[in-house]
Amino acid sequence: MINFAIIGCGRIGNRHAFHINNLAKLKAVCDIDKSKSKELSKTYNCNSYESIDDLIKNERKVDVISICTPNGLHAEQTIKSLNSKFHVLCEKPMALTSYDCGEMIKASERNNKRLFIVKQNRFNPPIKELKKIVENNILGKILNVQLNCFWNRNNDYYKNSWKGTLEMDGGILFTQFSHFIDLLYWINGDVEKVSGFKSNFINKNIIEFEDTGVVNLFFKNGSIGSINYTINSFGKNMEGSLTLFGEKGSIKVGGKYLNELEYQNIDSYKIKNLSKGNPPNNYGDYVGSMSNHDMVYKNLIDVLTKNKSITTNSFEGMKTVEIIEKIYKNSEII
Repeated sequence: MINFAIIGCGRIGNRHAFHINNLAKLKAVCDIDKSKSKELSKTYNCNSYESIDDLIKNERKVDVISICTPNGLHAEQTIKSLNSKFHVLCEKPMALTSYDCGEMIKASERNNKRLFIVKQNRFNPPIKELKKIVENNILGKILNVQLNCFWNRNNDYYKNSWKGTLEMDGGILFTQFSHFIDLLYWINGDVEKVSGFKSNFINKNIIEFEDTGVVNLFFKNGSIGSINYTINSFGKNMEGSLTLFGEKGSIKVGGKYLNELEYQNIDSYKIKNLSKGNPPNNYGDYVGSMSNHDMVYKNLIDVLTKNKSITTNSFEGMKTVEIIEKIYKNSEII
């Protein structure tokens, strides 16, 4: 039995607690908001802390600490946990700078502890099939890739929250769409050149960064691509899609959360009988990416107990952050 602790008892922390309770043992939770940690500890009959230092000092039977705090705290809390000889599962994004990601990886290696990064959309059935198709060269040379991220995040989402700040949020490519950037990298490889535009059209007094962007990409495999992203989809989430054009076929995985096979036309090949997959995470007043955290935890447990391969390693988590940094650095503000 693997023993877990959770740092951060907000909505995503509650989601992690649910899956830990089904697959392993939740020993402790921690949040600077005492009411949140107390409530979660009562639900799962575990210990409650307000300080990560107190948790680390008193919970030496814990094997893995799950970091579910605001983006800007991931690096500091992950490194502290690794240096205290715990394995770590860190929510997305891994950090807000590739430098911090590198420091997290060094702490993992220095302490001989595993660092897992949450990238649950890799488990979406059509995405898994798309990955297999590309790896097996069924589409031939990839020519063009298009990523669309059209979601809604309104005033209520940002009200009285760390979300929307550069220091703790970092931008919508980190908080809303880092999963999609991860899939772009996972399936089509690294990005060499970037150009783009970004603007804050209707959220100037609410968030400290863009609410919309368009990006042109040149990949190291020679293909070109684009990203069109916004949180201004009126009233609700509209689309999350990835389209690939190859020499021997075209395919689009879409829906709102990259969870539906919308189009395929491939030479001598047809995708059939895809499983339905899990629903998206529903947080009441807004909806997030796919709810595949159970598969993330199953993989983590398999890695630690059966020496299985890790689904998303820390290097891949860092590559997502590197690409986002490159996009922001090379996008003109309008």
